Amino acid sequence: MAHLDPLSALTSDLTRTALIPDVLPASFQPSVLLTITYPNGMEVLLGNTLTVDEAADEPDVVFMPMSLAPEQADAEDAQLDEVSYTLAMVDPDAPTRADPRFRCFRHWLLTGLKAHPRSASRTASPYALKTEPETTPYRPPGPRPASGLHRYTFILWQEPSTAQTLRLPAGAPEYGAALEERRSWDPVAFGEKYGLKLVGTTYFLVQSPPAEEEA
Repeated sequence: MAHLDPLSALTSDLTRTALIPDVLPASFQPSVLLTITYPNGMEVLLGNTLTVDEAADEPDVVFMPMSLAPEQADAEDAQLDEVSYTLAMVDPDAPTRADPRFRCFRHWLLTGLKAHPRSASRTASPYALKTEPETTPYRPPGPRPASGLHRYTFILWQEPSTAQTLRLPAGAPEYGAALEERRSWDPVAFGEKYGLKLVGTTYFLVQSPPAEEEA
């Protein structure tokens, strides 16, 4: 049986778990491997299960462009160092997968992420540098009791090639940090609005706690 390359395996898994089309469009072709690691050492491994406590703190981000041929990668490291990215974390299963009326719930939004200088090649992958303040501050998973399994999804976009990193205009709804301001956010429409190119994703699962017993 032939083994899929990492990006093909990613696309296959996204289709199997219905993140395509629940979150991402069928036209999505990943070109960057995205790695998310929490401060306690827990890593997001494309559908592994974490607890609420394990995902409580803001994670570190690593991205590795995979679209260049090996002989091109070293020659273009300097250019890759200048590329900036936007990252979101969303829950498409809010409040439940059977009734996702708050899809997508926006847990986190960052613009202006950059690879560490001289390290955008395949051979090194330090944590991404944050060059802009958080647009939406990190809110950890907190599924309602008895709401089932939630697919917490990280989405990575490449920002337009300009002299400055992306900073949303004052008053943009993505600055809203209250519970109701995070609900029903459309990441695909957001990317299209700001001219972003969808390049990577990964996700983890959280099982909701059982229903609370009445006293």
